[in-house]
Amino acid sequence: MPFDAALELQRTSVQPQWLDYNGHMNVGYYVVAFDQAFDLFMDRIGIDAAYRQSSGGTIFSVEAHVTYQRELLPDAPIVVTLQLLGWDPKKLNIFLRMYHAEEGFLAATVEWMSLHVDLKTRRAAPMAPEVAARVEAIWQAHKDLPRPTEAGRGVSMTPPK
Repeated sequence: MPFDAALELQRTSVQPQWLDYNGHMNVGYYVVAFDQAFDLFMDRIGIDAAYRQSSGGTIFSVEAHVTYQRELLPDAPIVVTLQLLGWDPKKLNIFLRMYHAEEGFLAATVEWMSLHVDLKTRRAAPMAPEVAARVEAIWQAHKDLPRPTEAGRGVSMTPPK
């Protein structure tokens, strides 16, 4: 399989309610699947329900860029991976890839910038040291991975004259 060296977070399949009038996965549900996988990553680094309750800290997404590479059809098996592109105690820059789990093709990507937030102040605040240590361990494993070609991209078009 051509899956990258990033963390595998989730294996699922395209759900019937995710389909649109074209008979393939609707654009919004790619983000739903990515978000579900990101929730698993948050659990992995310790930003779970218990952490949110005890510390008042959580993650807010503040920016995202999705690319749609190939369509996914009904019941297609998918796998989502995560690569940490950068971080500091208040921010995570992550990159998720969605692959067809059997055919191996890249179906979609998303780059997210997220902030660690104190829910009392609703402002960015440092992660707890034990969470930061887990993120740092992942960073050490990811820092030398090739940067995805889709990372840092934006949408632009020269208007007609």
